[in-house]
Amino acid sequence: MKSTYIIGEIGQNHNGSVDIAKLIVDLVSRPVKEDRFDLELRPVDAVKMTKRDLKEELTVSQMNAPYHSPHSFGRTYGEHRAFLELTDEEHLEVFNHSRSRGLEFVETLCSPGCLSLLKLFTPDYLKVASRDMTNLPLLQAMAETRIPMILSTGMTGKKELDEALELITRYHSEISILHCVSQYPTHPDNLNLHTITYLKKHYPEYRIGFSDHTIGIVAPVVAVGLGAEIIEKHVTIDRRMKGTDQLGSLGPDGVNRMIRDIRIAERWMGTEDLYLEEGVAAAKMKLERSVASVRRLLPGDVITEKDIHLLSPGDGYKWSERHLIIGREVACEIPANELIYETCLK
Repeated sequence: MKSTYIIGEIGQNHNGSVDIAKLIVDLVSRPVKEDRFDLELRPVDAVKMTKRDLKEELTVSQMNAPYHSPHSFGRTYGEHRAFLELTDEEHLEVFNHSRSRGLEFVETLCSPGCLSLLKLFTPDYLKVASRDMTNLPLLQAMAETRIPMILSTGMTGKKELDEALELITRYHSEISILHCVSQYPTHPDNLNLHTITYLKKHYPEYRIGFSDHTIGIVAPVVAVGLGAEIIEKHVTIDRRMKGTDQLGSLGPDGVNRMIRDIRIAERWMGTEDLYLEEGVAAAKMKLERSVASVRRLLPGDVITEKDIHLLSPGDGYKWSERHLIIGREVACEIPANELIYETCLK
C-alpha cells in the first residue's frame, strides 16, 4: 500500500491569528476512524503556511487601492494584506506546534525577502506558488537552500515548467510537481486530471501530485487513483468565517471525510495482478455453481449431458470438469437438483 502525502493548506485561513492557525493544525492532526472495518487512519502528513514580504508584493498603487470586499481586513488592499501576515516568529510558533502534533511543515515563500524565516527554522518543503513559477530570482534563492521543493503548475505550461526545473536542478533534484488549476473554485470542465498521468509519463524522476481547488472531496480521491502521490487541499476550522478562501476550504467534517476516502483509496489500489482474495473464498463457495442433477438418478444409471446442469453451491464439479462425470455409473441415489459428488459415482 502506497501512502499519499496529504498537505492541509492553512494559507490565509488563520485570518491573522496564530491561535486560529494552531486550531487548524489540531484539526488536521487527529486520526480518522472508519468504523465499519475498525480502521484508524493516518491524518494529514503536513500543514502549509504562506509567507509574503509586502515590500515585494504589489505596486504602490495596488497596495493603496481601496478594498471594499466583505472579506476585507483593512481600508486598502495593502492594509488588508498586512493584517493577514504573520511574523517570522509567529510562523515559527505554528511550525513548533505542528511538530508537537507529529506533522511536517511546508512553507510557501512569495519573494526572496521571505527567506528570512529560514534563520529561525527549516521547513520540510518549500512551496512555489503557481504565480511564481516564472519568478526565476525567487526560484534560484529557494533552490540555493537545497530544501526539497514543491512546484504548483496552476498558471504554468510546459515551457515555464521546464525552465523552472532547469534552474532548480542546478542545485538539487528533490522536486515534486503538483497539477493545479488556479480557478477558485475550479469548474469541472477545466480540471483535466489526466494532466497527472501526463506529468508522471514526462517527468518520471519527480514526485507528482495534485493541488485541489474544486468543491468537495471527490477530485483528490480520483487523483490518487490516477497516481497522485501528494494531495494539497485548503482547510479551515469554519467555512463560514470571514475570508476569501474559507468557503472553498474543507471544514472539520470535510477534512475527516477527505482523509478517510484518500486513505481507503490507497488500500483499494492493491497490486497489479488478478487473484482470488481470501475474503472472497466463502462467497465463492456459497455462490459459484457446480454440476447438479436435472432428474432423479438411481444406482446403475449412466450419466449423460442431458442429466446435468449447474446449481450452487460451488464445492462440486465445474462445468469444465463435466467430462469426469459423463459416462460414469451412479453408485447411490441422487435426488433431482442436487450436486453430483464423487462419492456417489462408480
